[in-house]
Amino acid sequence: MTRPPPAVRFQAEQSNALWHFDMSPSELKQLAVPPWIDPDRNGAPTLMLFSVVDDRSGVAYQEYRCVYGEDAESALRFLFNAMSAKPDEANPFQGVPTTLYLDNGPVAKSGVFQRVMESLNIEAIIHMPAGSDGRRTTARAKGKVERPFRTVKDAHETLYHFHQPETEEEANRWLARYIATYNSGDHRSEPHSRLHDWLGNLPPDGVRQMCAWERFCTFAREPERRAVGIDCRITVAGVTYEVDPDLAGETVVVWWGLFDQELFVEQGEERFGPYTPVGGPIPLHRYRKHRKGRREVRADKVGELAAQLKLPRSALSGEDDVVMIGVQQDSAALPSRPFRDPDPFHELAFPSVLAARRAIADEVRFPLAKLSDDDRRFVDDLLRRTLARPEILAAIRERFPQGRRGGLYGC
Repeated sequence: MTRPPPAVRFQAEQSNALWHFDMSPSELKQLAVPPWIDPDRNGAPTLMLFSVVDDRSGVAYQEYRCVYGEDAESALRFLFNAMSAKPDEANPFQGVPTTLYLDNGPVAKSGVFQRVMESLNIEAIIHMPAGSDGRRTTARAKGKVERPFRTVKDAHETLYHFHQPETEEEANRWLARYIATYNSGDHRSEPHSRLHDWLGNLPPDGVRQMCAWERFCTFAREPERRAVGIDCRITVAGVTYEVDPDLAGETVVVWWGLFDQELFVEQGEERFGPYTPVGGPIPLHRYRKHRKGRREVRADKVGELAAQLKLPRSALSGEDDVVMIGVQQDSAALPSRPFRDPDPFHELAFPSVLAARRAIADEVRFPLAKLSDDDRRFVDDLLRRTLARPEILAAIRERFPQGRRGGLYGC
């Protein structure tokens, strides 16, 4: 009864169907000249080996990184390099895998790591800890990714007794040379090399190409609840941002990136941004007024309408009959903004034509209804053709070059 059932070995049918990901401390431990040192921590960072191994072919990709433990930021940087096209044409290994298998460590538990995997449409599978599945022995070590670690440490890092790399860049250059030799070695069961097996078992539609680094940065964002100051400013990690005037004094959720300086703000179902860092306080005698937001413009209109309202004396004296006309509310459903993955912040395209018209009105700082017939026709043709944000803003700025500076249509 206590004897566990036999283990079952598995192998993916296609390349990039399953990657094994793990990290392990190098036998060298530390570099003589680390690329960075955290003043808030004791000692130099640990030289860590990061690795992914394709389950089908056994092709490996590894990098050295100096870290103070396992963290999601270093893991995401490494995975981006592993999925991207390599500068060396002799190394064709690339593409976004369908599934990523890793242990239940700090990286797998990170919320930002899980959001990036979801944005890239990667299924992250975490192996079960020991003793968690009855009599069956669960994996305590991921053999297909641990084996290349042992091979590198026994066959490559032993040479560091004669010559040690001075920098992280030099260590990665030496490691890439050895990994190329390792990938050209024999497959575990097939009569050809690992790299030949990876090339021969690619999916019929090819590898899934990785996005650009700028786009990857937009996925790696961490939410945090903050209160906006009365000066429309928020300070995140020592960096100050100025948001829309409508958010002054409100409690919002800020999405700050791990790899960039752009900030997005979320309040309820509405998102604002991106915002870039701003300077310090405005010098004395150079006061500038905040641009009015939609909420302040609506408040001004309500005030103007309230000043125009008149109540006849008969409403109080009862001398004449007063007929009260009720205001009928529009029961039509409000337009919804569908979520278009992987563009959660609507940086690439506007969610609707109405949102695009609002952005165009904000860009030219002039009501669209007051534009000329030719200009309105230009806007309508543009929105019928595309909702892409960069293309629309570029066309509007070319059509109204003085709109943003209070020129022809400025106020």
